[in-house]
Amino acid sequence: MLGEDADLVVAAAWLHDIGYSPALAVTGFHPLDGARYLRRVKQADERLCALVAHHSGAVVEAEERGLAAELTGEFGFPRPDLLEALTYCDMTTGPDGTHLPVEQRLAEILTRYEPGHIVHRSITRSSPELVKAVRAVEDRLNALG
Repeated sequence: MLGEDADLVVAAAWLHDIGYSPALAVTGFHPLDGARYLRRVKQADERLCALVAHHSGAVVEAEERGLAAELTGEFGFPRPDLLEALTYCDMTTGPDGTHLPVEQRLAEILTRYEPGHIVHRSITRSSPELVKAVRAVEDRLNALG
């Protein structure tokens, strides 16, 4: 389905949360910290860095954190189909690697954060777009058989 970009999305799926590492945390916003690390230290492909930076509704959380200008100024938006594929990977896989429906994954994330927490607010705001991305990938997968 992704052709020559399949390996890129697989790499992004493996690396998208690398910014959670305490050794990499600068801003405390893992998409931005991870993408900056991949660019600066690993000289990673800019498309990979952009996928990590923008994964799973990151722009919404960046807005909540006052980091939207930094995120979008430093990392261009990835191709929509690639970002949707990465969102599908993230939003249908639980913390233990279990495959989950997107609604269950979103509910799982929300249970880890209090309603006033920035992640809870961000996931609540971005849920419609995250579900839409997952459905788009499911539709493409179904069309392929």
